[in-house]
Parts: sequence; C-alpha cells; structure tokens
Amino acid sequence: MRNKLNFYDFSLPKLQIYLSDQGFKKFSATQAFEWVYQKGEKDFNNMSNLALKVREFLNDTFTFQLPTISQEHISEDGTIKLLVELKDGNLVETVLMRYNYGNVVCVTTQVGCNMGCRFCASGLLKKKRDLSAGEMLGQVLLINEILKNNNEAKLTTHVVLMGIGEPFDNFTNIIDFIDLLNNPKSLEIGARHITVSTCGLVPKIKEFADLKLQVKLAISLHAPTDEKRNQIMPINKAYPLKEVIAAVKYYEHKTNKRITYEYIMLKDFNDSLDDARDLARLIKGTNGFVNLIPYNPVDEHAFARSPRDRTYAFANALKKMGVQTTIRKEFGNDIDAACGQLRAKEEEKRGDID
Repeated sequence: MRNKLNFYDFSLPKLQIYLSDQGFKKFSATQAFEWVYQKGEKDFNNMSNLALKVREFLNDTFTFQLPTISQEHISEDGTIKLLVELKDGNLVETVLMRYNYGNVVCVTTQVGCNMGCRFCASGLLKKKRDLSAGEMLGQVLLINEILKNNNEAKLTTHVVLMGIGEPFDNFTNIIDFIDLLNNPKSLEIGARHITVSTCGLVPKIKEFADLKLQVKLAISLHAPTDEKRNQIMPINKAYPLKEVIAAVKYYEHKTNKRITYEYIMLKDFNDSLDDARDLARLIKGTNGFVNLIPYNPVDEHAFARSPRDRTYAFANALKKMGVQTTIRKEFGNDIDAACGQLRAKEEEKRGDID
C-alpha cells in the first residue's frame, strides 16, 4: 500500500494540475477545497457534489496530516508559543502574537537554518530539511484550533514568515503556502496581511518581485555597513549590501510596494548614532521603513540588548534624517519567544546540540 499524500501540502493551483493529470476536471479541486477549508469537512465520502470516482480517488490518495503540539507556553501578555513535532519527529516553533489589529502567527519554514547569523537562536542547529507547504499551514491551523477551543472571536488574521529558517531558501514551498493562506477557497487571509522575511538572498528577492504578489517583504538587515554585517551575517559575503539594496529597488519597481528593514539592536555593535547615519545613508533612495527590534539575548551568543534609551535615540536620529522608523512591540519574554530558543533547549535535552 502506497503512502498517502498530505492534502494540506497542495495549494489550489497545484491540486488542480494534479487532478487534471489524473484525468479529472479542475473544478473538482475547487469543490474539494471548499469542503475542507470552508466547511471543515475531512471525509471525502461526505463531499456530496463531487463525482463518486473523484471521491474514491481522493480517499485513496490523500490524508489530512497535521503536526502535533509537543509543548504549549502561554505568556502573561497572552502570547502563545508552540513547540510543534512534525511527522518525522523533528521540532519547530510557532508563535501567536496579539496586536490591537489582529492575531499574528509567526511561522517556521525550515527545520534548522544554514544562514548562521551570529546573534540568532535559530541557527544553533543547522538545517535538516525544508518544511512542506502543509507543515507550514499546519502551524496556522493548530493556532486556529486553540483559538476556537478558547471561544475567541478572531482566528489568525495575519501571518509572518519569520520563524526558524530562511523562507527564500525554501522558495517553492513558501509560494504554495502563501496561496493556501490567501486563496479565497482556503484561509482567505489578505495578501497585505502576509509578510515574508529574508536575510538577503538577492536572486530570490528578484524572483519574488517578478511574481508581483501583494504580500509584504521584509529584509533582515541588522547592520548598516558590509564591515559590520560580515561579522554577524555570513550571507553578506555572498550578497553584500550593494546587491541587496539593488534588489530592493528592483522589487519596488516591479511591485510598487514598500520594504520593511528589520534591524535588531545589539548593544555597542550597531546601535550608535554613527550607525544610524550609516543606515540612513544606505537605504536612501528606497521607499522602505525601519523596524527596530529589541534583542532577546541567546546564551550561546555574546551579544546583549541595547538599552532602551539608546534604542529611542537611534530611532529619533533616523526620524530626523527622514527615515520612517518604528520600534517593535515585544511579546512573550517570559516564554523564550525568540525564534529557536525553545527548540534549542529541547534538542539539547535530546542530545542533538552541544
């Protein structure tokens, strides 16, 4: 008996192609999506408007495989962090953050990360594999189940691909995942409520721009010069800042959308007024804005958080130079909410990390 496919791995376009290749009509995929995502039906036999042959084929071919919750942590501020176990036993994390405008889920895209950023808990364990579209979607669906069980009025309204891993290193699967989030026949989360973050894979930024999706793009910048960025982000040696900014301009030209520059404030490294001036100079000529991020210290790394007054001085300096700047609200400091911390601790218990 062959292994069944996970229905959640299939975006609607992908399922339409798959069923068409098997000799079925494309609209059967649309009907199945409506049953699963709009009516919550998981038994193909109950999908009464599908032809019997289609139902039999779907029943023989697909299963509904969700990750399982290994740990659930709830912060004093209402943040929920899940340590999620995948079918093969690998662990990933996902976080629900509550803003006044909605419920934001931060999704992991890979098991581990090969980018090796010197300040980040995600890279403590090297990449084992990419997550499938269904495994990413499963994180959102698990959060939605918790919200439903709590009788909350809102489910997930926004999704950010900023968890463990580099999303653009898993490009094909994240595009399918975005379709699953955004498609009116599935979760129907607005494209402008979806954000993809990258540390600067220049060819993929351009490829993403060519798709002209309406989702938002964030660049994990974290340093204003090549000299400093090389010290903390190995990817900069492959794609230095000049190439990243050129790719940003290409993206802006293709999509007419603004970029967010993510900038973690690291004490005595990238948080001086000179750094602010260098940053303003770097991004001049682009239509992006800067999101300053208070650092969640990681035991295995030497960096510390910039003091609050220094972060605000940095922000004010950028604003005086005409750069739109925000300081990210913090969530879940009491539950290891920084990406990768919870997983790293569990893997250390398992003996998978020194």
